[in-house]
Amino acid sequence: MNPWLIFILAVIVINFLLNSTISLLNLKALSPDLPEEFNDIYDRGKYRQSQDYTRVQTIFSLFENSIITAITVLFLLGGGFNLVDQFVRGFNLGSITNGIIYTGLITLLSFLVGLPFSIYSTFKIEARFGFNRTTARTFITDILKSILLTIVLGAPILAAILWFFENTGSYGWLLCWLGTVAFGFIVQFLAPVLIMPLFNKFTPLEDGPLKDKILSYARFQNFKLSGIFTMDGSKRSTKLNAFFTGFGKFRKIVFFDTLLEKIEDDEVVTVLAHEMGHFKKRHIWKMMAISILQTGLVFFLLSLFLNNPGLFEAFQMEHLSIYASLFFFAFLYSPISTLLSVLFNIMLRAHEYEADYYAAETTGASEVLVQALKKLSLANLSNLTPHPAMVFFSYSHPPVLDRIRALRKEKS
Repeated sequence: MNPWLIFILAVIVINFLLNSTISLLNLKALSPDLPEEFNDIYDRGKYRQSQDYTRVQTIFSLFENSIITAITVLFLLGGGFNLVDQFVRGFNLGSITNGIIYTGLITLLSFLVGLPFSIYSTFKIEARFGFNRTTARTFITDILKSILLTIVLGAPILAAILWFFENTGSYGWLLCWLGTVAFGFIVQFLAPVLIMPLFNKFTPLEDGPLKDKILSYARFQNFKLSGIFTMDGSKRSTKLNAFFTGFGKFRKIVFFDTLLEKIEDDEVVTVLAHEMGHFKKRHIWKMMAISILQTGLVFFLLSLFLNNPGLFEAFQMEHLSIYASLFFFAFLYSPISTLLSVLFNIMLRAHEYEADYYAAETTGASEVLVQALKKLSLANLSNLTPHPAMVFFSYSHPPVLDRIRALRKEKS
């Protein structure tokens, strides 16, 4: 058997077993006893509901992962990648156009496989637990907008990558890296102005006590904001969130309307202070720099496997092509991606603690932040007792109980 095929199948199976094992451990870690810290915010019924939500989500995820893994293996072993390639080549178009169409078709097939799971998750599971507010019309419109954005933004960058690799020799990976990074920066600036408004409505926060408190805190921290907005998050879900968007003088703070409905003004300010802490501690720039380096690593490693005959044989391909190499390399890169994801999550969790400390120190209201964290966990039905393995591999934020204990320890 082809050694590349053996390796790829091993990667798929090991990844499936690892994710399944972690999910099962997480289910086992569910405790019927409410942590004492949350006695003031949870009742027994709400805590049971949060556990049921974790349980249902996990079981559904296990089922979804099993089906998608099986379909992926069957598609691979059945020569599906080659069948799509033969279909595309039948149009007798150039290699770059072929690459765009091929990528579009494979992406479309992947989307269609996942679509039933997305529909069930949104309209059954999320609705069952009182989260879903997405209408069928919004769901379909979101899909159509996402497809349009993928074509408008994705097709040109893919065409550029294929052209660089085909025409610039050994420097192709470097030019792809630099071009992708530049494109990413452009999108970062365009997103708040052109992309995000396609999906949500952003409304300036009304004048009042909350806005006054936010502006007062921002001035105290010498932090310039170009605007404070609410977003109609309730259009799709009742879950709570807040985030910064933009850079420099274009920075904006965005609160989900659901957040403002559920927590007090002083708690909103501590949430803002936490998000501001990420900027003040340069977390955004640090992670961006690491992401840029990772992108360079990906393109360099990809350049080593372009048009590899043995790899194409593993996928039963009749023709070599750079565009198919992109997909095949993704299978090879999966173990590295998993390892880097774990390392990123470790750093992100450390950043969350730092942002919490910053918020507590600059507001002088650590207990107010604690209450905000509790209310957020309650509203989102967070799992209060995740298994350490799940946290280690998957959590970009520390469990809320760990964050509260860290705040209390820092305060003492």
